[in-house]
Amino acid sequence: MAAMDVEIGGDGVVRTEEPPPNEMKHRGSKKNAGKKKRSKSKVTMTTSGKKETFSYMPKFRCFRSKPETDKNGGYDMEVEDQTGEKMTPTHLIVLVNGLIGSAENWKYGAKEFLKRYPEDVVAHCSECNSSMLTFDGVDVMGERLAEEVISVIKRHPSVQKISFVGHSLGGLIARYAIGRLYERDITGELCQENGEYRRDGVEDPLLKQKVKGKIAGLEPMNFITSATPHLGSWGHNQVPVFCGVKPLEKAAARTSWCLGRSGKHLFLTDKKDGKPPLLLQMVNDSEDVKFISALQSFKRRVAYANVRFDSLVGWSTSSLRRKNELPKTIQSPSPREELPLEAIASGRKKIDFEEEMIRNLTKMSWERVDVNFRGSKQRYLAHGTIQVQNGCLYSDGADVIQHMVDNFLV
Repeated sequence: MAAMDVEIGGDGVVRTEEPPPNEMKHRGSKKNAGKKKRSKSKVTMTTSGKKETFSYMPKFRCFRSKPETDKNGGYDMEVEDQTGEKMTPTHLIVLVNGLIGSAENWKYGAKEFLKRYPEDVVAHCSECNSSMLTFDGVDVMGERLAEEVISVIKRHPSVQKISFVGHSLGGLIARYAIGRLYERDITGELCQENGEYRRDGVEDPLLKQKVKGKIAGLEPMNFITSATPHLGSWGHNQVPVFCGVKPLEKAAARTSWCLGRSGKHLFLTDKKDGKPPLLLQMVNDSEDVKFISALQSFKRRVAYANVRFDSLVGWSTSSLRRKNELPKTIQSPSPREELPLEAIASGRKKIDFEEEMIRNLTKMSWERVDVNFRGSKQRYLAHGTIQVQNGCLYSDGADVIQHMVDNFLV
């Protein structure tokens, strides 16, 4: 399928390699920092040589979003009508922060989802893994997120669908959590909280069918990551700040313990008791956790990636591509020689973990959206700008969030 370039607000280029099967409607709106007044905005889209311009006038509604803090520290953002009555949203969006982040990092994105889909969604900004807790390891944080999601579902019995949006490390945490929530029956937990009794050993014969292919009993819709190191941060210029210098990359791997267990997971130095690194385990199904089945259950999987200027997460790892598969829009480092797994039978060479992760993760379809802040004054803050961590320092990423919202499956 032909690639598609979308120039947004003059601040950068969003390049989509694999558009979703449904018709994509681009109604992006230009966000100008420092300007309170908003008017009709335009997006120029180039597809197969044809240039088209679309206009979009924001809709003004008599709604307001009201954060509701839960006992875990995260908060829900919902829409109320003029009388103060809450809607009955059917779609839960779980937004997950990255390393040393917090729920506040996704506040802007949550509001944009609510503006577009006020009657349909409740946006939950997770904070069970914030600040120093993000050093605890992907598995520990994934478990915490899974439990937090269940508590949110209990508060919103009207929800029928679920989507995840994760930034940076948050994308990996979300991948672990959905594995834990895949085909999990929470009806028993709901019964206990409601004071109902279900005799031990007696199960609903249709229960397995009800939860089959679902995430915590809900229909999985969108799984979206932005600047997430899906392949880890080990070597091969996956952390651009090291400029591909091997001694620096090796030194970073040796000192990964500085970031706690999370650092060991990211740099694939967590091999223990003969088990492979956690990120490698997460590209397969096991008896306990169905990581790949959970990921495949979503109708859409989208990877937003910074083409340049992201000093923490490389283009390859965030877009799930080999180096030689990256579009030739900019000059990238020479691809290293790929070693087929079949050829590593002698045991004299390490298994290429990166290659195995790519192979397994790309057995399912992904929409890859490449973002380039080349014309932005905030380009050197690209890692935070792609998420709009706050409206002042990272405002140029607003059009990326708009693109995310416009193509969201409700």
